[in-house]
Amino acid sequence: MQTWHQTMGFAARAFKKMRRNPEQFSDVSVQPIMFTAMFAYIFGGAISGDVAGYLPIMVPGILAMTCLTACMATGVQLREDMDSGVFDRFKSLPVARVAPLAGPMVADLVRYGIAATLTFAVGILMGYQPGGGVAGVLGAIALVVITGWSLSWAFTFVGTIARSAQSVQGISMMILFPLTFLSNAFVPVDTLPGWLAAFVKINPISHVVSAVRDLANEGTVTAEVGWALIGCVLVIAVFAPLSVRSYQRER
Repeated sequence: MQTWHQTMGFAARAFKKMRRNPEQFSDVSVQPIMFTAMFAYIFGGAISGDVAGYLPIMVPGILAMTCLTACMATGVQLREDMDSGVFDRFKSLPVARVAPLAGPMVADLVRYGIAATLTFAVGILMGYQPGGGVAGVLGAIALVVITGWSLSWAFTFVGTIARSAQSVQGISMMILFPLTFLSNAFVPVDTLPGWLAAFVKINPISHVVSAVRDLANEGTVTAEVGWALIGCVLVIAVFAPLSVRSYQRER
């Protein structure tokens, strides 16, 4: 219980930073609008024949892409805080070692929620009609937020081992682009070469995108939702302990 209260205390600190630095919301407010419109009008006709037919495929992909980008910012901001020396003060406090790391990530849940909501809103304005209704859309948003929180542990680990915020950004981009573009986020898997389709099918982001499509477009909870949640649990189980251990060793 003390760990929870301590984590919420660090989350409150992160919220205050967000209010004082509203530019931290630029990636989750501008990017969903820009990417949804850009990808729809550039690729809609080529892949699905028209924009309206492409939106049910693309909107879940944009959600995954925005989620990964927001997670990357978590690692960058962590490294900046660590370089400023404030985390040295946190280490001297009688608090759980995980609290200074988990607190900002709890605050980032708001950013993931904003990104997911804006993506759906722009898609609907462009003609997207989620077949899953309100319940399906809310379920898809919840899944994306959970995925974002779990993946942020991986980028938090990168933030603790990299030597600068620029290094975190560079490493994160090398992770971001293969996971996003070598997935089923923007094109059907059956249009890809066999060797690439094999990778796309095991890419965890593909499972998340498929799960979001099932929830938003059909309103059904399929096996893809289960695989996506299992992947989230595995990421947390691996990277949360690694992040705390690396943070404790940081000098």
